[in-house]
This record gives sequence, C-alpha cells and structure tokens, in this order.
Amino acid sequence: MNVLELEEERSELASALLAAMGEGADRIWSDDRFNALALRVLCYQARANPAYGALLRHRGIDPSRLTDWECAPWVPTRAFRELPLACTAPSPPEAIFRTSGTSMGGQTRGEHRVRDLSLYRASLLPTARRFLRPELDAPPASGPAAARREAGTIPGAHRAEPALRVLALTPSPSDLPDSSLVFMLGTLAEAWDDGGGGFFARPDWSLDIDALRKAIGQAQEEGQPVLIAGTAFAYVHWLDMVRSSWLPPLPWGSRALETGGYKGRSREVPRHELHREIASTHGIAPDHIVNEYGMTELLSQFYEPASWQGEPAEGESTGHLGPPWIRTRILAPVSLQSVRPGEVGLLAHFDLANLDSVSAVLTEDLGVQVQEGFRVLGRITGSEPRGCSLAMEDLLAARRQGL
Repeated sequence: MNVLELEEERSELASALLAAMGEGADRIWSDDRFNALALRVLCYQARANPAYGALLRHRGIDPSRLTDWECAPWVPTRAFRELPLACTAPSPPEAIFRTSGTSMGGQTRGEHRVRDLSLYRASLLPTARRFLRPELDAPPASGPAAARREAGTIPGAHRAEPALRVLALTPSPSDLPDSSLVFMLGTLAEAWDDGGGGFFARPDWSLDIDALRKAIGQAQEEGQPVLIAGTAFAYVHWLDMVRSSWLPPLPWGSRALETGGYKGRSREVPRHELHREIASTHGIAPDHIVNEYGMTELLSQFYEPASWQGEPAEGESTGHLGPPWIRTRILAPVSLQSVRPGEVGLLAHFDLANLDSVSAVLTEDLGVQVQEGFRVLGRITGSEPRGCSLAMEDLLAARRQGL
C-alpha cells in the first residue's frame, strides 16, 4: 500500500471515529460494532506503524485474518519510553505528550505523539460531559435546574451549553505544553469556561492560594457553577492551607475532579478520606467528587460515576467507566490471558482514539472487574510483570530483525 492509499484509509477511519464519538459517550455499543471498528484500526496500524507492524509480523499475525480485536498483541506502556510508536504521517504531530516517570535511575520520559488533536477532543469532551456536568446538561423540563433555567438565574442558561467555570490546580497549558493532564483541563476550559476560571499552580506545581481562594469566592457570589480540578497531591496542599479558614460553598451544579497521583510530592491521604475532606471544605455532596483515571499513553479517559461512590476499603477505588470506544480487559500478569471475573490482573485497554499510535495498551496497573467497569487497585510493585517483559522483548526483537 502506497502513501496516498494509506492516507486515504486513515482519513476514512478518522471520519468514522469522529462520527461515532459525536453520538455521545453515554451510548451503548454492541460488541460487534466495537469489534468491526477495532479490526479496521488494527489493520491500519499494522501498515502505518512500523514498530507495531513489525511486532505483528514477528508473531506471525495477519490482522486482516483476525475476527476478534482481543487477539491483537498488547504493547506495554514502557514501550512508549523506548520506541517510536507513532504511525507515519505527512506532517509533524499536533502535540507530543510526555510521561513524568523515570526509568533505570535516569530520566526517561515516554512520548505519545498525537497527530490529530480533533480525535482527542472528540473523545474527551463527550466523556467528561457525561460525568462532570449532568445537572447542567439535563433537559430544562426535568431536574432541579428547570425553574432556575427558566428564570435565567443560572449563568449561561440561554447558551447552547451552560458554562462551567474551570478552576484548575495545575500549571497552565502554556507552562506545561507536553502534559496530557494539563492539556485535558485546558480543553475543558476552552469548551466550558465563561472567562472567569483559570490555572492556579505555578510551573513548579506550587499553588497560588490567594488567587484560588478569591476565584472560589467570586464564583459563589455570582452563583456560577465551577469545576475545581487537580491531582491528589494538589488537593492535599490546598486543603492543608485552608483547613483553619472558612471557604464559601461551591454553587449548585459544581463538581470536584480528582485525578489521582501523589508522585512523592506530598503526604499521601487515603482516597475516601481525601474526598470526604474535599466535600466538607467546599460544601458539596461527596457524590459530586469524581475521580478520573487516565494516562499519557491513552487519548480516552475513565471516570468514576457518582452513583458508584460509597465507602471503599482503604486504598481501593470504587470503579471506573469509559466511553464506548475504549474496552478494558484484565489479564494475568504472566500469561496475559483474561482472568476470571473477580480475579485481580493487569489492566489492558484498547482505545480507538489512539488511531495514530497503538490502540492495544498494556498497563502495569492492577485492577478487578466490577459491574460494567473496573476498579483500580494501584501500580504493581517490585519487578516488571513477566507478561509486560515478554511483550517488550518481542517488540525489541522485531525491531532488531527489521521485520
């Protein structure tokens, strides 16, 4: 297949994915629908991604003969640190997101080269809308917002999409252009913010406490719903600074988004305790605090639905859901075969939004299936899981052989 044919195939696939994502993240996809798109993406990546195509040939897999996306070989997240995993493209990527991890004592950051940010936004926004602004987007004829919308007392009541002011406990996208988390929050701000929000951390991640306190007070005075968003360590720092003082409650329709991740920057607090403190400090219900699970290597995110929240055991989360264009499997750490329901294994995600890199991503996160989603149990400790190590060895062997 020549370059023009490859680009035509990619254009058709991107259009199909954008149209499917445009239907919304709350749609239910049949297994057949996901499988058909996943096999098309797999065939494209086999031809357009040199490293992944070599892996398939090394294993003797012809993607055009596969009938089930689960037969695709998984690529460990470590590969993003050691190999170029982007599909060929006629122009430079629109963004390069980099991980924050280290490897072998030296600073080795993984890279996810994103050719087309429109796919990222098409995946991000419907999913975030589903979990972060349900009251604001409820039909005016139903729910507690109806009377206030009719009276025009909700800011943005006559807009196509009511505003949700974004107060991010992170540096700005201009300060950290290679952070996928910061870019995510910047995208939400562009789509939802009314102009009164902002980013309240400096490039070193230290918070501007006074500015954030002022922004919360202003939102409360104006009755403007907000999305306050940050990592776990940012929330710990914020709560430590304001614990002895009073803050006005967040307005109706507000949410707190917590994205996990301490990374040694602060004291660690069990997640359910952190959420309880966020709720009491900001005057919002605990089920208005949403946890997001994502990673640099994926362009789709998972959220913990409020209806699933409760009192998890210490160190546990209560379950995450993603949009219908990503599927998760829980695999045995050695064999990489699916475990039985209720058993713990490695989380592996097949993300159709990763059209221009690799969709089949194997993590080092442990998880267990719960209801329609999964519960994250934390990163595996000790040596690299044998299954991840073998998958990485196959990738490197295929590269050496020039397949």
